[in-house]
Amino acid sequence: MQFGFGVGPDTSWMRSELTDLGIEELKTPEDVDRAMKEYGDGTMLMVINSVCGCAAGNARPGASIALEKTKVKPDYMVTVFAGQDKEATAKAREYFSEYPPSSPAFAYFVNGEIKAMIPRHRIEGRTKEEIAQDLLMVFDAFADKEESEK
Repeated sequence: MQFGFGVGPDTSWMRSELTDLGIEELKTPEDVDRAMKEYGDGTMLMVINSVCGCAAGNARPGASIALEKTKVKPDYMVTVFAGQDKEATAKAREYFSEYPPSSPAFAYFVNGEIKAMIPRHRIEGRTKEEIAQDLLMVFDAFADKEESEK
């Protein structure tokens, strides 16, 4: 981590752990609204990224493992960074306001509707493999439903 006067930790590597997987980073409220509108048909994984080492340190690798192992990748994958891109994160949370704010977390949408949420308490204290298993269950559970709704 890099610190300086008025500067927080260098989070670029935390961002690239997700963007290197093909997950699109949403940095503004407008980015979030555009993604929700454009990606409203099909499945979408939204990763709420975080600097929290104890939870996010396994959440990002868990996402990587799940995406590597799954046969049914989400149609779209996006991320917002809680604590860094605050306005974008607040806008994203409006799309799943029935869930309390949580980061890191995973939100899963089918045809623009929130269908599953993996909040921080299901991430913290768990291994990246256990987190990947939760994501794989979500991917599998909604793959068949999306096909039957078409």
